[in-house]
Amino acid sequence: MNIIYIDDDATNRALLRDMLALEGIAMVEAADARTGIKLIEKGSFDLIFMDLRMPDMNGLTAIRQLRSGDAGANVPIIVVTADPSEGVRELCRTAGATDFLDKPVSLDRLFEFVNSIRKRKQKQVAR
Repeated sequence: MNIIYIDDDATNRALLRDMLALEGIAMVEAADARTGIKLIEKGSFDLIFMDLRMPDMNGLTAIRQLRSGDAGANVPIIVVTADPSEGVRELCRTAGATDFLDKPVSLDRLFEFVNSIRKRKQKQVAR
């Protein structure tokens, strides 16, 4: 499973990386949206975690850019946010976000996303 987390905060990235490691899952990290987009365009990812507030390019702009290109058009994008307000969620949905993971990150909720991707991949392989 190929996962990328785009967040300018190294502590947030380390936390998610450590949580995923509990299940033996490695994660690619990007400290800014532009780098993350480049990595996504060069690689093949099953799941994208995206912070909203980043310098240079915010998460909403990055989501829109990914959705308009081939590499990120169909990959689930989960917004990791400390702002669970419905207004923010609606902006994210409009930009193309798939779902949300609230900070502080819940281990159970994180693995709901990971397991749903695993199941989807298994169904694709079975076909």
